[in-house]
Amino acid sequence: MTVTNTRSNWTAITLGTVTVMAAALGGLFLAAPQKDGSIDWFGPMIHGGWMAWTLPVALFFWAIACLLVTFTLLAIRYPETPRKGILRIETTRGDRLFISLLGSAFICLGWLFFFGAPLWGGLILCLAYAAAVFRWV
Repeated sequence: MTVTNTRSNWTAITLGTVTVMAAALGGLFLAAPQKDGSIDWFGPMIHGGWMAWTLPVALFFWAIACLLVTFTLLAIRYPETPRKGILRIETTRGDRLFISLLGSAFICLGWLFFFGAPLWGGLILCLAYAAAVFRWV
């Protein structure tokens, strides 16, 4: 029985992934509507579409896609065993990412309800919450 040792080139995989995601980001900015020679941040990217695809919405989904791709590569490159945190359930990096994203959605909704439109304070709370989840959950 012969065992072949296959070695993946993780540098090339990482650079290729970063290149694809950067090209997608560049495509988003190229597709962004223009108004008076600058980017119209809140203009529709798809006129007459079923969803309000503005540049901030597209960037939000791009960031989620980057997180998912990054965590997939991390799971392949550095497999981990689940750990038990303060919730007393076994979680992996992906589980903690899901808990962070779900909790962040509720934090932002609460921020909008109590404080209104600028979400910078809510974003800071979300980042602190995500750091706590990844540290202790």
